[in-house]
Amino acid sequence: MLEKKRNIHFIGVGGVGMSGLALLLHRMGHRVSGCDAAKSKYLEPLLKEGIEVYLGHDPSHLKEAEIVVYSSAIPKDNPEIREAKERGLLLVPRARMLSEVMQIYPKSIVVAGSHGKTTTTSLIAEILLNLNLHPTAIVGGIINNIKSHSLLGSGDYLVAEADESDGSFLLYSPFIEVITNIDREHLDFYADFQAIKKAFANFILRVHPEGRVILCKDDPGVREVVEDLSGPFLFYGFSEGVDLQGKIVKNGAYPVVEVYYRGKRLGKFRLGIPGVHNALNALGAIGVALTLKLPIKKVMTILENFRGVKRRLELKGIYRGALLMDDYAHHPKEIAATLETVGKLYPDKRIILLFQPHRYSRTKALWEDFLMALKDPDILVLTEIYPASEAPLPGITGEAFYEAVKKIRGIKPTFFVQTLREGEDLLKGLLSPECVFISMGAGNVYKIHEAFLGEEQVERHAVA
Repeated sequence: MLEKKRNIHFIGVGGVGMSGLALLLHRMGHRVSGCDAAKSKYLEPLLKEGIEVYLGHDPSHLKEAEIVVYSSAIPKDNPEIREAKERGLLLVPRARMLSEVMQIYPKSIVVAGSHGKTTTTSLIAEILLNLNLHPTAIVGGIINNIKSHSLLGSGDYLVAEADESDGSFLLYSPFIEVITNIDREHLDFYADFQAIKKAFANFILRVHPEGRVILCKDDPGVREVVEDLSGPFLFYGFSEGVDLQGKIVKNGAYPVVEVYYRGKRLGKFRLGIPGVHNALNALGAIGVALTLKLPIKKVMTILENFRGVKRRLELKGIYRGALLMDDYAHHPKEIAATLETVGKLYPDKRIILLFQPHRYSRTKALWEDFLMALKDPDILVLTEIYPASEAPLPGITGEAFYEAVKKIRGIKPTFFVQTLREGEDLLKGLLSPECVFISMGAGNVYKIHEAFLGEEQVERHAVA
């Protein structure tokens, strides 16, 4: 498909995964164009590099296209998809195009899992980059040290995230797989947790015959999936009996971790971003480094200089003395891990959380888990559910969710706002120097910071 330079058009190019792939193909010399229904921050890097981007969907956008790539969020009756079919153009999902790119690179490294994919992928990309191995990478977020989510290198390595949300990760056959965890997620696509585990088992079986699968054995879902499988596995975690073990020798917001590989001490690191969950992600990246026989002492130093990814516990700025943070967490386990880390970072401050539930299907499937995850913040503000192209479900509304959460939280202040604008007015009266404020969710909740800092200031103060 990519043996020669092609004209490639992306439908739904404003998403992080689509824009990263479009940017990569453009840098590889293909002529790329794209469209999306609305403006997005991920369109800006495309426009800066001269890629033609259209707002809205129209068949005329395909006038010179040979290959049309579409996002899984695009409906089948989209006018550009209909036009591509009528003209007999090569019409492929994003995952298929990524799998074609992977075939160009002798050693592809793919990170899968319900949580921690973006951070783990970013860590691996930075390790390879700093060791002058010239990797190519496509990441689900802007890496702060690189200031991009797409990287074209001249080396043998490609690092990418695998999107399990629609089963499309089964198109890949990587040289190395990293599986961070397997959880109850994307139940709008999978019938149940058993179906999710089966998909991951099939993904494991697709690894290159001479490759390796690196798995977090601390995770119950991973343990269940590998129970009946055998293969070139490397298990990592904090628990006993793993190949690559981390031992926390100094707890806190930035834990210090001592690392052992099959009983031999390799050294210790203090990751440059906070959270025990991120230290666990770093162990997965070290597993890749060991597999590739990279110098581990240098790897430890790179981990300490890692500065994270945008929208992952990102410090945005200060308003009326309050620290403003933003996080992508949209699953109960992610919410709990983020809040625990913030509590360790700022033990003397009150936590004000603005949470925007993401998808009706996820809210319904994990209702009780969400209630427990949201019971602890000092002040909680909930918004209406962000649909992400889903149709509403009976009884699953932001207001119903708010009433259920309020019962769990008792006397702790809990508020509901229909819109982010309502949230702005409420929060401006709550923020003070004694507080740390976190916006949280996978939708557009991050835009709240523009009300406090202004759009220009939000970008200038980002220091995650």
